[in-house]
Amino acid sequence: MTDWLLAQVPQYGLWLLAVTTFLSCLALPIPASVLMLAAGGFVAAGELALSQAILAAACGAVAGDQLGYWLGRGFGASVLGRLRADPARDKLLARADDLMDRRGTLAVFLSRWLLSPLGPYVNVIAGSTRYGWRRFTVAGVAGEVTWAGLYVGAGFAFGGNIAAASDMVGSLLGMIGGAGAVVALGYWLFNTAAGRAALRGPGH
Repeated sequence: MTDWLLAQVPQYGLWLLAVTTFLSCLALPIPASVLMLAAGGFVAAGELALSQAILAAACGAVAGDQLGYWLGRGFGASVLGRLRADPARDKLLARADDLMDRRGTLAVFLSRWLLSPLGPYVNVIAGSTRYGWRRFTVAGVAGEVTWAGLYVGAGFAFGGNIAAASDMVGSLLGMIGGAGAVVALGYWLFNTAAGRAALRGPGH
């Protein structure tokens, strides 16, 4: 399927990008990231415009996010019940629910690109819990532009070498995730130390 989709990029270009990112944000097994990397290669070859490719990918993804959000808002219990019937999806939903509960707007932003497997489930959970639509949309748009820019830009930088571009993006996301974990750990340690100091009181 991936090879067939890649072969359609020269002919359908921007529309194909928008449709694939839209479907991927509904948790369908569509290789949207690979298509964006390939589109970056076509940008490097002069067959697509960089800004248009990023915009098409981001718009499709935002539309998918919005559909997921409103499905959750209108049919939350039913949609979540169907998703939880699959053990793998139930596990992702549990992670998405925990992330959304602890981080809110940041969870929406990060699940667009850094934690993208959780994105479709965060959308449904945000809608089902009546999370503010405006905050969801602003964070979602910012995250999808980041996602599209990262992958299309990588494909452009590597001239369509999908394997090399994919490795670079994977390494970059790993570094960002690792740095975030270190910052979170430092924040937790600082708060723990501050809490213990407060319990001891002055003069101890």
